[in-house]
Amino acid sequence: MPIKPTLLMALACGLPTLAAAHHSATIFDRQQVVAFQGTVTRFNWANPHVYIYVETRDEAGELVEWEVETDATPILTRSGWTRESFVPGEQISVRINPDRNVARKHGLLIAATKSNGATLSARSYFLRGTDDADSLARAEDMAGIWELSVGDFEPYYAAWAEVELTPKAIAAQAAYDIRTENPSAQCIAPPTPTLLVAPYLNEIVLGDDVILMRNERFNVERTVFMDGRSHLDGSERSNQGHSIGRWEGDVLVVETTNFSFNRAPFFGRPARAEGVPSGLGKRVVERFRLSEDRTHIVIDFELEDPEYLAEPFAGTLNWYYAPHFEYLGFACDPDNARRFSGR
Repeated sequence: MPIKPTLLMALACGLPTLAAAHHSATIFDRQQVVAFQGTVTRFNWANPHVYIYVETRDEAGELVEWEVETDATPILTRSGWTRESFVPGEQISVRINPDRNVARKHGLLIAATKSNGATLSARSYFLRGTDDADSLARAEDMAGIWELSVGDFEPYYAAWAEVELTPKAIAAQAAYDIRTENPSAQCIAPPTPTLLVAPYLNEIVLGDDVILMRNERFNVERTVFMDGRSHLDGSERSNQGHSIGRWEGDVLVVETTNFSFNRAPFFGRPARAEGVPSGLGKRVVERFRLSEDRTHIVIDFELEDPEYLAEPFAGTLNWYYAPHFEYLGFACDPDNARRFSGR
């Protein structure tokens, strides 16, 4: 029989750090955990978020249905899930971070335990230990499949939260409504440099005149032109911008301009990271180099956006070589994406 939901105080160290890394976690109360048992009514295996619908009884004994949100299908597939992981009618135990809007029976999955004792978590992180060099694969060059280091996501947003903003950015941030203006809910992928920390696999295809950089999220593909051309004029813009590259020894230098306006290219924790737009004058320079032991790519980036940033935003990230994974990608389902806004 279903039991009443139980509210538990959660220690920060007990929460998964990347369970909601692909979108904003600010709509969820990460300091509380709701735990309950119930019956699966639906299992929606779609992108950008997989949903489990679970019926249980509330404190008044009335049946209610919880909408339990979790990661995208590539991440869940690598964490042991399939589209048959949950079937309507089965009993499960669920732990979630609840929506801050208490009127919504909506939460972010921490873990779900099936009646056979198997537990599926929102993300079973799949990078082999960065402190064990013998377990890491080694690349010949920068071509192949690469994965963000688990330790780079939180520092990226902590550094972003300290960047000095212009008055226009501060006003835009104050007016931001994440439920209605979140680009991800419109199937719009984050542009670089945020794309660099999207917790999905990346693929690099090296060519003489063109280098392709792909990210699984929304099937993003960036084209880096290596043939010496100049940037396009300002009339041609796109979400990922126009990238030209050059080799400086073994370092790939990529300069990107011609970005279209993006309402919120940064997301994640803390809340200070939310709601700052990017303008038409945005420029990003990235420097990619293979580490000496050939286990990872070191990426130095610098973002200039004078309309919204009073100073550049710069940092360093690491992508680890991951040939043991299949690059899956995913198309965004607009109806699924709009569920984030509660419509």
